[in-house]
Amino acid sequence: MFPVLAIAIGLAVLAFGKRLAVLGAAVGAILGVALLRLFSISVTDNLLLALAIPGVLAALGFFAAGFVKVATAVVLPVLGALAGAGIVLVFLDILGIDTGLFDWVLAVVGGVAGLILVQRFKDWALIILAGLIGGLLVTRGLTVWFPSLEGALGTLLFIVLAGGGIGYQGGFLSKNKTAAPNP
Repeated sequence: MFPVLAIAIGLAVLAFGKRLAVLGAAVGAILGVALLRLFSISVTDNLLLALAIPGVLAALGFFAAGFVKVATAVVLPVLGALAGAGIVLVFLDILGIDTGLFDWVLAVVGGVAGLILVQRFKDWALIILAGLIGGLLVTRGLTVWFPSLEGALGTLLFIVLAGGGIGYQGGFLSKNKTAAPNP
């Protein structure tokens, strides 16, 4: 059930992640997945806890972002920082890298990068973070079923999904673009 939840949230954020409530849910879910890794909670050993942590954090993120939509000047930097930290931790998990305490340092660096991205480029930051989070959630969910996706193959899948999500939400894949007139 954990992979289904991660994949479903990942696909939703790839398609609709620039909506603040969907991005809030995705940030909550990715933080839940990162917490599972940090506290060494196995998806196969403790399924209920593995579902509850990302699920509850996703629901909290969804409602928090939806209710405080008015206070976007406060919410977006927090979401950006949390998203940056979560992205780093889940990406390390997909690559199979465990550096112990240095993971926390990398999470802080990712959080600062997410914060700066949101403060500097608000609209594009939402699209980029949604693409990255969606790609990571889908890839992380699939690695439970297909362990061979850890490492280079998972990284390639993540890049394709994130790029596709960013392209779709950024309007690059839209059919409504006007074509250049024929001479």
